[in-house]
Amino acid sequence: MTVKDITNILEELAPLPYAEDFDNVGLLVGNNHMEVTGVLVTLDTLENVVDEAITKGHNLIVSFHPIIFKGIKKFTGGSYVERVVMKAISNNIAIYSMHTALDNSHLGVNAKICEVLGLKAPKILIPKSGTIKKLTTYAPTASVEAVKAALFKVGAGEIGKYNNCSFSTEGQGSFKPTEGTNPTLGEIGKVHLEKEMQINMIFSFEKERNVLNALFESHPYEEVAYEIITLENTNQDIGMGMIGSLENGMEEEAFLKLVKKRMNASVVRHSKLLDKKVKKVAVLGGSGAFAISAAKKAKADIFITSDIKYHEFYQAEGQLVIADIGHFETEQFTKDLLVDYLIKKIPNFAVALSESITNPIKYL
Repeated sequence: MTVKDITNILEELAPLPYAEDFDNVGLLVGNNHMEVTGVLVTLDTLENVVDEAITKGHNLIVSFHPIIFKGIKKFTGGSYVERVVMKAISNNIAIYSMHTALDNSHLGVNAKICEVLGLKAPKILIPKSGTIKKLTTYAPTASVEAVKAALFKVGAGEIGKYNNCSFSTEGQGSFKPTEGTNPTLGEIGKVHLEKEMQINMIFSFEKERNVLNALFESHPYEEVAYEIITLENTNQDIGMGMIGSLENGMEEEAFLKLVKKRMNASVVRHSKLLDKKVKKVAVLGGSGAFAISAAKKAKADIFITSDIKYHEFYQAEGQLVIADIGHFETEQFTKDLLVDYLIKKIPNFAVALSESITNPIKYL
């Protein structure tokens, strides 16, 4: 398999367009056409991880965090980033990052946290805006079903757990082919009237290219009339954070101790306890202060995240408990998620979980 073959599989789980605008995701080092000898999955790509890949004979590192985040003007080995990239290139090792593309996937980072904590019926906490598009097109009546089938095949018409969703209305189309055209119906120089149907269906924004390709390939007309608009509807499958429920309510202190144990956290920093049962729990892997208001709006009893600053704990305002368990700790199981996913997709291929320690924070 090539690097591109592997990354195509990963992008079924977390399409790169899911990533935030500020992020740097995708293939950061290497060649898409290189044959892969093995995949090493890690949270961070550090020098010890590259060394591990060399030892194991794996030439593709799949990393959650991007080793290259900002522009680099020189490669002299003066920083850990430069040294990692130089060592990877000199040993012909590719590096691929997923980061916020996986954060925004409903099967990604936060879904894994919910699984570890035993949360039921998790939903996206902050749906990503501008991710649902609507296609409107027109086709002669005899071709409508073939066009719809082609669009459904590439994922158009999916609403939640429903697929093959569309709406059609009958009408009459008119057009006049001019010199140089090759009309499927009608004659050059004459106005043609045709019974047509208007076809409407929605699709997730990352599928636009495939949707248009399917439309053009299946449509009988030389020139296809269509329009695409971006909807304001929220997308329940793409976004940051998740909120779910405990099967049985727990006392706050008991739940925080459970979180500490299951998430292998050395310490839990939290706002004032409210002396009430914990039932609804919001989670967001990585730095999550921006989601405090969303957690409150969702009526969460507790919000599990990391990198909360001193004054940000005040934002709890007696409405919920904010718990900071550490950046690494919230994302550590992402490696397991990716390894399990790849093994299921390519069971006979060499996929390994990195054994290298990459957490930069230590506790006394």
